[in-house]
Amino acid sequence: MYLGGLLGPFGAGVVVAMLPELAASYGTSPAGAASSLTVYLVPFALVMLVSGTLGQRWGVVRTIRLAYAAYAVTALLALVAPWFWLFLVARGLQGTANAFITPLLLAQLAAVTPRDRLGRSLGVFAAMQALGHTTAPLVGGLAAELSWPWAFAGIAVTALALAAAPLPADPGAADPEPPPSWRAALRPSVVPGLLVFLGWGCLAGLSFLVAFRLEDVFELSSGPRGLALTVFGAAGFATARLSGGFADRFGPVTAVATGLLGGGAVVAVLGLAGSLPVLIGAWAVGGVVAQLISVGTNTLVITGAGAARNGAISVVQALRFLGMACSPLAFTGLYHADPRLAFLLPAGALVLGTLILLRARRADPDRGCPT
Repeated sequence: MYLGGLLGPFGAGVVVAMLPELAASYGTSPAGAASSLTVYLVPFALVMLVSGTLGQRWGVVRTIRLAYAAYAVTALLALVAPWFWLFLVARGLQGTANAFITPLLLAQLAAVTPRDRLGRSLGVFAAMQALGHTTAPLVGGLAAELSWPWAFAGIAVTALALAAAPLPADPGAADPEPPPSWRAALRPSVVPGLLVFLGWGCLAGLSFLVAFRLEDVFELSSGPRGLALTVFGAAGFATARLSGGFADRFGPVTAVATGLLGGGAVVAVLGLAGSLPVLIGAWAVGGVVAQLISVGTNTLVITGAGAARNGAISVVQALRFLGMACSPLAFTGLYHADPRLAFLLPAGALVLGTLILLRARRADPDRGCPT
């Protein structure tokens, strides 16, 4: 079940390192090739707004297996697509299929994990997602050295293997009550969704700004830049289980607040650092505090949503990736106008998120989590 957390981020990011080869194969521009990432993420994020609720209605285990199969078929379609437009369609369908994998796996994990170990389990799941983010460009680049379609062949085989692997029994199979509506998922996901939107839009989503700074200030070429950027995912992978233990011991609210405040400090350092080791070190710390935000918000929504858990998880995950998608739109122009302000503004937004969290906690102290 944990391996399924790796598949989605890996499938999204595998094209990053093969964009020149994609452009050459299909006779398109580099910008056109880069759209293969966008067409995956947009339907992925949008469909996740409803995928948890739909999966609960259709049966969680059945939906996950069908989504794995669809993921494999769309990967094969991308492998053999003779036209670029069909390749983009395959990528969009792949993102749509993944929207029915990630949130439902989280719901399954919550259903079979004791409450006092939930943070650790979510930490392991987050570690697999971080590993997918980190290894995707490397594997995609190695595949492109030979022939880029091989990467999609590997994705298809992996998805089929996961579809055949055993999963825990459907947690809703014995529940005689009708599944909750999509509206029922909104209330418990509002504050966690806003926090993860800020966390990913103003921290994890700033990798492109870090790349700009590595080039503009430290004059690193593409290879060293890519290596420097991987420290975020590597640090997140290495410490995700510890982040889960932190959430179990001190509570998810404390985990999220620590992550947001730490993230604000990290982003400020990224914008002001005049030393390359300091910048790379700060980016690695960013991967650690990002896991605190991720694990904490997932724990908040899982423990606070009740019967609407599946739908609430999918809404929060959708807002997470929408935050990443909005980050370039929000900060690219600002960076070219004032590079330091482009980092200080999201740093302030992360601190503001901490105040929102604490205010929501005071407004509902008896539940132990904001809703």
